[in-house]
Parts: sequence; structure tokens; C-alpha cells
Amino acid sequence: MAGSPIDIALPDEAATQRLGEDLARALRPGDMVHLRGDLGAGKTTLARAVIRAVADDEGLEVPSPTFTLVQSYELRLPVHHLDLYRLGTPDELDELGVEELAEDGVALVEWPEHGGDALPRATLVVELTQEDGARRAAIEGAPPAMERVSRSLDIRRFLHDAGWGAAHRRYLQGDASTRTYETVTLAGQAPRILMDAPAHSSGPPVRDGKPYAQIAHIAESVTPFVAIDRMLGEAGFAVPAIHAADLDVGLLLIEHLGGGAFPDPAGKPITERYEAAAELLAAVHARSWPREIALDGGHVHRIPDFDRQAMLIEVELLLDWYLPDITGKPVDDRLRRDYVAAWNTVLDRLAGAQTSVVLRDFHSPNIIWRAERQGLDRLGIIDFQDAMLGPAAYDVASLALDARVTISPALEAAIVSAYTRARAAASGFDKASFEEAYAIMGAQRNAKIMGLFVRLHRRDGKPAYRDHLPRVREYLARCLEHPALEPVARFCAAHDLLKQARA
Repeated sequence: MAGSPIDIALPDEAATQRLGEDLARALRPGDMVHLRGDLGAGKTTLARAVIRAVADDEGLEVPSPTFTLVQSYELRLPVHHLDLYRLGTPDELDELGVEELAEDGVALVEWPEHGGDALPRATLVVELTQEDGARRAAIEGAPPAMERVSRSLDIRRFLHDAGWGAAHRRYLQGDASTRTYETVTLAGQAPRILMDAPAHSSGPPVRDGKPYAQIAHIAESVTPFVAIDRMLGEAGFAVPAIHAADLDVGLLLIEHLGGGAFPDPAGKPITERYEAAAELLAAVHARSWPREIALDGGHVHRIPDFDRQAMLIEVELLLDWYLPDITGKPVDDRLRRDYVAAWNTVLDRLAGAQTSVVLRDFHSPNIIWRAERQGLDRLGIIDFQDAMLGPAAYDVASLALDARVTISPALEAAIVSAYTRARAAASGFDKASFEEAYAIMGAQRNAKIMGLFVRLHRRDGKPAYRDHLPRVREYLARCLEHPALEPVARFCAAHDLLKQARA
């Protein structure tokens, strides 16, 4: 164990249960949690709270495993609850396969001292004591696990300061970034969303002394989200109200816009909804937007340009991750020069393209369908912190070539048509120029995604993203049919870049 223990007062049963929720949000596969304390100290109460929080089921039956020794729960995060009070000898742990239990999930172990040296080393130790009818918890553990616990407890304090200290916390989702989300509920209140987006370093330099995130203009704090949210909200678009914010720590408590999935329950696209989303984009792109947004506390967000360097470093993800994955060898300098030269020739054609604020990831996971609303208010927008100023066609390609939903060529045409019809009423809209920019930005985006999804699989341990690769390859192939993409299409054909990645 390392570092000083975290000491927490637990004045009542509800406080113990809240600690269980906070621990549940901090746990990761492979964690071994030792729960220490005398009889009646609250070990089982705490374990039940952890398990019910992971299960998102307050009524889940969680019997004490005193006689069975272990009770397993196959949840989103598998949890194995052990009670070693009646363990005969430490050798019996071999029969339970304790080391294997925590490999893909979490082990919560009551009376760990009965396991002796046969019990694997704890990631976290929670020592529960009783005093004057109340409890206290002392938590210590390995530094990475303690960092997670500290962050989770920081979130509880943030909720407390926002008047939501008694809220229930439940896992909602993560995404391709370091951000995670929770649903928080409080009796008598509408549910809210907790965004956990700690500021992070840009990473090592990759080009001209700059890290990838800086070149690609990826948000590194919650400040851009708050700024773009304010800008879009003041313009009348349906974005979450921000109820509480700590920009320095990277925590936001925001409005829950609803649970209406954009595709149908089977994940199929609904034409009406995609056309409505295209009309929303037309409304966004028809407006003039500020370059800088002032926020409370002296914070100012300057919307970056979607410049050539950002576009190029994104498409090079295909060379960095996708191509080595299908060939089994790294890309040499000559091939990279030829690839970048082809893209530079194509990107030259964007000189006259119409520009606007680009939301950057305007596709099904980031759109909430609100059927009970009217007009553009039917579409809630929830992901825009990486917004830039650049070719407006990028957002249309993001929607009409949805990386998470299979969009047929006919539906793609309908989406693009809905957008161009809505834009035609605006003076100065050049349909031919837009269609060329749409093909270029569609190819740019999908080339980036092919590399990104392999990186998420290989480097970040998120294999589900590779399931989308066949769809993204097909989208790239569609875009490469446009004459403006001829240099990139020729390069891709010469190097078989649309070949399937390895499993």
C-alpha cells in the first residue's frame, strides 16, 4: 500500500450506501478490494451497495456469502463477493479460484485476514470501524486505484456543493475520449447528467514540437463544452442547460435531454429523423458565429480553425494504425510522403468551400430524439466540445455517413438533399461547391475514423470499435468515387488501403 489513507465519516446507513456507489464508480476490472472490520461494522452493507450500484438495481437480492464463500454477479462489470469468515484453511482459496475471479471483474472480500498469504494482494483496502453509533471508513491502496477513488469522492463533493449530495450515481457511458458520464438522480428532481472530463496533458510531441491533440484541436478541458453550449443555447438550439460547473477540476452537472435514441430500437436509421437533423445543420450553417466566447470567471474560449494541419494529422491516423494493422509492418517515409501529397492536392480544392462552426461529431450517438417536441427542438445535441470553424460540409458528412449506423446510398442522398434544400433559401449557397466539399470532407473523416477505430482497439483496449470498420471502409469508398478525390483514390487503390483489418 502507498500514500495516506482516505478517512470518511459515515454517520448513517445512507452514507455507507453512498460510499458504496462512489466505490462502484471507481472500480475497474482486476480490482481486489479487501473489506476489513469487526462484526457489524458494515462490510456486507457496503458490499451490497457496490453490487447494486454496478447492477443499477436498488432491489437486487444480495445475500451474504457466509456459507457459500463466494457469490458472483455477471454484470456490466462482473462482481464476485467473497466472505471468508468460515474459511477452513487458506488452502481452500485455491478451489475457489480467487485469482481468476478478479481477472475480468472485481472481487469484494470480507474477512480477508482469514485468507492469509493465499489471498492475492489487495488493490484497495477499506477498514470499517464503529464509534458512538456511527461508522468510519479508512481507504488505502495502490496509487492508480487511490487516484480513481479520490476522483470519485471529488465528484461526490461536487454534487454536494450543487445541492445533490444525496443523489444516486449510475454509470451511463464512456466514449472514444477520456470523458465519462453518469446519470444522477435525486428524489423529486428530474435526472441529470454528470460529465467527468478531467483536464489532461496533450501527450508527447509528434510534429513540430506539438502533440497530436494540439494539432488536431481536441478539447483538453470542459471549458470548450461550456462555451459552445452557451453559444448554441443562446441561438435557440437544444443543448443541455448547465446546472453546476467546475472548469478547473473538469466536472459538469448538466440537463438530461432525454433518453430518445436517434435510430430505432434495432439500431436502424429513420429517414425522417436524419432529414430533420440535416435541416438542423442547415440552420446552424446559415448563421454567423463568434470567434471568441467569454465565460464567467475570466475564461475565454477561442474556437480554433479546422486548418490543413488538423486535417492532415487526422488522415494520417490511417497510416499510423490501420495500414500497419492490415500489412503487419510500419509505414515507410516514402509512402507517407506520397499519401500526404495526394491529400494536399485534394485539400487545395477546399479554398472556396463555405465555412461555419463545425460540431465535428454530429452523428447518431450525439443526437437525442425528442418526439414530444416540435421543429428543431426535437433534436437534442450533446457532443460539441471539439467544435471548430471550417468547411460546413464536414458536419453533413458526419451525419450522412454515420459511423455507428449503416446508411444506404439512397438514404445518404436523401439526407444531403434535405440539407441542400434547406440551404438553397439562403443567398450565396453554391450546391456544386458544397457537393465537392462534402465528398472531400467525407473522405477525410472516414480515413481518420479507420485509423482511430483501430487505435481504440489495439492501444486503448476498446475492441467494439473495430466492429464498425466495414461500414466506415464502405463510406470511404463511396467518397473516393468523386472526381475531386482522384489523387487519394489512386493512392488507396495502389496500396490496397480498403482491405479488411486483422481481427
